[in-house]
Amino acid sequence: MKGRLIALDTWQGREAAALMVDGRLEDLLIDADRPRPGHIYRAVADRPLKGQGGIFLRTPDGSAFLRGAKGMAPGDRLLVQVTGYAEGGKAIPVTDRLLFKSRYAIVTPDAPGINVSRRIRDEDARDAVLAAAHDALADTPLPEGAGLILRSSCETAAQDDIAEDVAAMAGLAAQVLADPGTEPELLVEGDAPHALAWRDWVEPAEIDAGGGSFARHGVDESIEALLAPRVDLPGGGWMMVEPTSALVAVDINTGADGSPAAGLKANIAAFRDLPRQLRLRGLGGQIVVDPAPSPKKERKQLDQVLRAGLKRETTESVLAGWTAMGLVEIQRKRDRLPLTEILR
Repeated sequence: MKGRLIALDTWQGREAAALMVDGRLEDLLIDADRPRPGHIYRAVADRPLKGQGGIFLRTPDGSAFLRGAKGMAPGDRLLVQVTGYAEGGKAIPVTDRLLFKSRYAIVTPDAPGINVSRRIRDEDARDAVLAAAHDALADTPLPEGAGLILRSSCETAAQDDIAEDVAAMAGLAAQVLADPGTEPELLVEGDAPHALAWRDWVEPAEIDAGGGSFARHGVDESIEALLAPRVDLPGGGWMMVEPTSALVAVDINTGADGSPAAGLKANIAAFRDLPRQLRLRGLGGQIVVDPAPSPKKERKQLDQVLRAGLKRETTESVLAGWTAMGLVEIQRKRDRLPLTEILR
């Protein structure tokens, strides 16, 4: 099937959403039994971690860790937001810089001003979006010192929908920031997969929200393939994507192709698909790639291919470079749980 399609369904009893582009799985969200990114807690400071500039916090879901905490003492209360999934046995990663995100707007408590996404280039469209936001804020003002970002999805939205969304986020932010409580509590739940799909997959797409949508569009088969380490590449090569406790190892192979350009072809195909594979499998941290044999003069071209793919990612990813042994190192933020952990 050509075009973009969003399938909203369940997988093994968990809420799930899949983004298909031209019949290929491009993104996948499956709910997990852990605090979601986006959760906002009222937390209580517990104990500082000396030498690392951070502090452990008490939340209703267990211990959390806040980096860069200064001037805090045990017993202090503060609002924090979950930034990613906690690794096994570790504290929940949180930040004290809250964001209130919705489909059309982001309220930024620490950054005043109203800004429109740069992707909306038409001046009339920008004026209409701003007018809708100002209408909403006239009745439901932003908290003092807060700002607003109007997202690119506003460009094709009805003004009434934008105004309703902005008012809801402004009201939620005001309520949370004025919270008078003292004990650890979950104040706002992070979005589940269906809400995240509506919020973040903003480009026009067909929506299939009926039961069995994963089976109808081949999502279930794609998920099964992701549970195996082998990824077949065009031209007969393949790569193995295997997470360990310390890193994610990627091994690229040429297969039966014995031509002089076999290594370059396999490496280009693998580097093009690697960001998608990491995204779908929920893998992050240190990624170490063992490319197929190819001369050093081809490294610049391979770097360009990989950098282009990483640049399109919403997850922060950095190409660290080549090692003396000819391996490629990538650092990728852990903002998802590994698929194998969710489904085991």
